[in-house]
Amino acid sequence: MHPPDADAVLVRHGDIGIKSRSVQTRMEERLAANLESHLDARGIEGRVEREYGRLVVHAADVEAATAAATDTFGVVSASPARVVDASLDAITDALARIAREHYRGGTFGVDARRAGEHDFGSHDIGREGGQAVWEAVEDEFDPEVDLDDPDLTFGVECRDARAFVYLEERDGPGGMPLGTQEPLVALVSGGIDSPVAAWLAMKRGAPVVPVYLDLGPYGGADHEARAVETVRHLATWAPDQDLDVRRVPAGEAVERLDAEVGNTRMLSFRRFMYRVAEHVARDVGAVGIVTGEAIGQKSSQTTANMAAVAGASDLPVHRPLLSWDKQDVIARARDLGTYRDATMNVGCDRLAPAQPATAASAERVVAAEPDDLLDLAAAAAADRDIVSVEPVAVEPEPEASP
Repeated sequence: MHPPDADAVLVRHGDIGIKSRSVQTRMEERLAANLESHLDARGIEGRVEREYGRLVVHAADVEAATAAATDTFGVVSASPARVVDASLDAITDALARIAREHYRGGTFGVDARRAGEHDFGSHDIGREGGQAVWEAVEDEFDPEVDLDDPDLTFGVECRDARAFVYLEERDGPGGMPLGTQEPLVALVSGGIDSPVAAWLAMKRGAPVVPVYLDLGPYGGADHEARAVETVRHLATWAPDQDLDVRRVPAGEAVERLDAEVGNTRMLSFRRFMYRVAEHVARDVGAVGIVTGEAIGQKSSQTTANMAAVAGASDLPVHRPLLSWDKQDVIARARDLGTYRDATMNVGCDRLAPAQPATAASAERVVAAEPDDLLDLAAAAAADRDIVSVEPVAVEPEPEASP
């Protein structure tokens, strides 16, 4: 729902605002560039204007532009708005017009914010604006003011030379602008957890380089296809980033672990994955590894077993889902469109022993695995190829009537 003649989108950020002024300026510039990429990817004609603390998108299709903004990392909220002069008369006139179009009875409130030098304050905007709304609708309704939980909120943000009048604040993903951190390698599969973990890393500003391990005969026919599909969904959040999948042949290593190692082979396979990811990371300039691991989710993810495999990589292993419950991961995966049936076989289950070790030591794991396992990882990483990824198409937002 937007005001009649809405001509802009007011975009707010969050964590950027706690940075020093110079850092905030750089991050806002990056956020503006990312938002422009989202507009371009969706064929939306618009212009992004940056002012300290806010971004403004000028576009004819404010619904589509708002949708693009709320799919941009770093955006906390966005409001399709009408831009008017920063005067009480202009603001109250706009509020009256919006009320005549949208007020249909019930309670209302005016939420006013002001920044800059004016001869009035936010309380004046709220008082005069509320009076303007009341007078605009009193002949048709019995208006009622509720400043705590109104049925309809009229928002006003008054800045130095102009004011934005709007009816709603639509939530964005929050976080930091993508590209404000150094990249990370994300180990991805056709499962539920890894794409959510990668998305969370992206949300904090880190581009990801997806790495998929081809398990050979141990992966199902749809194993790779489902992994690539999850990355396609991630790519819609980063239209100007390279999210092509680095595909690493891991079938030989998996076969040897299955044939030669007992109940610690899943831990050795995890060591293999970390070392593969490290080699790829060093080649592409990434500074860490992202996985979908969570404490206790699987036998290989007990705190003891995480410690047992930690030495396989010199790079930090980031686990955004470390303390998440599975149902929370599933809910986020559904929101992202990456959810796949948790009962579907993604290949690794065929490698798992009947009674896997749950509290192994690093020494025990290394002693049981092939001596050349980490050399196999280096060779596999060097033999990788690239699977091109096209983002999932974003459906255009329907135009809402004013």
